[in-house]
Amino acid sequence: MLTIVLQMLGWLAFLTGTIVLGAWLRRHPSKSHAESTSRILHFLFWLYIVPAAGLGFVYPGLTHLDSLLRLSPLPRHWAVITVGALVLLAGMWLSLVSNVALRLWGQGANAFWLTQRLVVGNIYQRMRNPMSLGLYLWSVGIGLLVGSTYLTLGALLVVIPVHVFYLKYFEEHELALRMGPSYLEYKQRVPFLLPRWFSRQRPDSPP
Repeated sequence: MLTIVLQMLGWLAFLTGTIVLGAWLRRHPSKSHAESTSRILHFLFWLYIVPAAGLGFVYPGLTHLDSLLRLSPLPRHWAVITVGALVLLAGMWLSLVSNVALRLWGQGANAFWLTQRLVVGNIYQRMRNPMSLGLYLWSVGIGLLVGSTYLTLGALLVVIPVHVFYLKYFEEHELALRMGPSYLEYKQRVPFLLPRWFSRQRPDSPP
């Protein structure tokens, strides 16, 4: 039960930080403030959410979380396992290609080493948040693959809604302050989360 409590507290801390820092940044808008608050929220994510999620793998184990809450596990049907594996692989692929794109063309990464250039090519010409979509698919895919009702519902009802709120309330505002008009133009042109697979990058667009 300790693992579950730590996971819920971690997401609550991240949500609280998003609300507080997002409101503060709106009262004190500047590029430097955007950078500092972004690093704080990344710190909260890696301090509270990632370790608690990793703890679940070893204590009590991903297949034992349902029994702690007296939830019935998902059926161990081949279709559920197959969908879980495919969703997980898709999430891993999105995480990989988005990280590579940010490092190659953004002069940064996804955490404390913030990108210095707006990346609008590669996977980022299809959607604005491929790394976040990868996280969501990871979360759902693991739950389906191990047959955990807790993990699957947690992904759908906590992880995805809280993180989408972070993207809309904080990160979009922070990126507008750091990247300027080019981000606002990019935001209008490229879908938020669901990919536009047949979009074409304009010839004069940077990577």
